[in-house]
Amino acid sequence: MATRLTFSLLVATLALLLLSCGRAAARQRLEVQRHLKRLNKPPVKTITSPDGDIIDCVHVSHQPAFDHPFLKNHTVQMRPAFYPERTANKVESHKNSPSIAQLWHRNGRCPENTVPIRRTKREDLLRASSVKRYGRKKHKSISMPLTVDSDLLNESGHQHAIAYVEGDRYYGAKATINVWQPKIQQTNEFSLSQLWILGGSFGQDLNSIEAGWQVSPDLYGDNNTRLFTYWTSDAYQATGCYNLLCAGFIQISNDIAMGASIFPLSDFGGSQYDISILVWKDPQEGHWWIQFGNDYVLGYWPSFLFSYLAESASMIQWGGEVVNSELEGEHTSTEMGSGHFPEEGFGKASYFRNIQIVDESNNLKAPKEVGTFTEQSSCYDVQNGNNDDWGHYIYYGGPGRNTGCP
Repeated sequence: MATRLTFSLLVATLALLLLSCGRAAARQRLEVQRHLKRLNKPPVKTITSPDGDIIDCVHVSHQPAFDHPFLKNHTVQMRPAFYPERTANKVESHKNSPSIAQLWHRNGRCPENTVPIRRTKREDLLRASSVKRYGRKKHKSISMPLTVDSDLLNESGHQHAIAYVEGDRYYGAKATINVWQPKIQQTNEFSLSQLWILGGSFGQDLNSIEAGWQVSPDLYGDNNTRLFTYWTSDAYQATGCYNLLCAGFIQISNDIAMGASIFPLSDFGGSQYDISILVWKDPQEGHWWIQFGNDYVLGYWPSFLFSYLAESASMIQWGGEVVNSELEGEHTSTEMGSGHFPEEGFGKASYFRNIQIVDESNNLKAPKEVGTFTEQSSCYDVQNGNNDDWGHYIYYGGPGRNTGCP
């Protein structure tokens, strides 16, 4: 009798577990479907990229930005009121740097009055720790290594090799970055090269605008090198996201897709390909604009998204960042930049050249001083310099685990 009762209880418990699992799976499916519907707006035209991406050409007024409650009656500003004035006659593009584009351009372009949006797929959401966290950095992401305790930085797993300026009010930044495809050891790691526009303290109220290129298997499902942006107004906690994966950033360009693959890429010892990124605060409207190359104004972050950056930035950074997951107590071999150290120089190491800031008079100019920082120079390093052709520049990067970086 006792055996039968025990068996019946086991069957009943198993049935309840199966029912609970079934309900949880159904809830997840519904949550995924709803989130995909929020992100993937009805397209005017669809283009399939050679790398498998689907690019939806969405009417400019239907993009995800307008899901933000403060943007319900917003009139899209189709061009900035002011561009930064150049005060130095630095060479803007190196004579040996060929043009660069995005892979999806091979199969078509988006029509006027639309914006190209990389379609989010079900498997993208399922890779995230939760549907709500998809497209967001982890809470422990720290983009300012200089004023943070080194133990906390090591705990977060984020490592940097950067140049920076601080001690003034900044209204934008520019640089030209050569583009590589660094190897990523673990799918939960990434490697990126970007500029940071920073305001506030580096606690819970950090404001940040970020733009550059990245390789992130967790976010995109592959190892392609992709153009990206990011923003946050509360140190990566509840606000902000990559690209157009939340409401906020307003895109106006029908030529460039955030999160889409960049091509061609630099060859070690061969041709170097680079991209130019400019972010600046329009002195009339107060919005933060971004330009890609010399031809593409991509769009803007409305000033109301931010607290400190509603006025100005207090620090600018240029350089690389990786996540090191310390697999089995060893530094992973995730590469930063080209995967080579800065002393190897042009054609082998990664660089930022023509490093500039935008001042309070909306002038684009070279900074007076540029500092550098890295947590572990034996893993990833940075060196700065200055010459007539490149202005302020840095070489940076490294291989991760090696004999000096166990």
